[in-house]
Amino acid sequence: MTGRYGLPNHLRRLASDQNGQATPFVLILAVAIVMFAGLLLDGGLALAAKVRAIGEAQEAARAGAQALDLAAYRSSGTVRLVPGQARTLARTYLASTGDRGTVTVAGDTVTVTVTAHQQTQLLGLLGIDSLTVTSTGTAHPARGITAPEP
Repeated sequence: MTGRYGLPNHLRRLASDQNGQATPFVLILAVAIVMFAGLLLDGGLALAAKVRAIGEAQEAARAGAQALDLAAYRSSGTVRLVPGQARTLARTYLASTGDRGTVTVAGDTVTVTVTAHQQTQLLGLLGIDSLTVTSTGTAHPARGITAPEP
């Protein structure tokens, strides 16, 4: 039997049959949703890790900035760091928190850079196992602070 356009009925039915056509669309949509949810969840976790790394870097730098040259301070009132002791204090603080980072002392400024790795939750399904965040904090010793710096 032929249909209205000269095609047999079974060919017309096959041409209009859409079984299985939604599967690729649903699969692509599901992957997109997982990626978006992964960006939200793991992005939030990475942001929290970044904030924590900033805090740890600043605290380690403050710990290092406590390494004053007491002899110079007592004799002339000069606020000066002992570089080796400042590095040791900052590294000790980092070790106590379990963070890894670098410590540099230049003049009277202690700079600490903390690198943290945040394990992913959903992006691991897409092959991204961890996100790396890096933060830097600096501190220098000060005497007689009575007001916040501008």
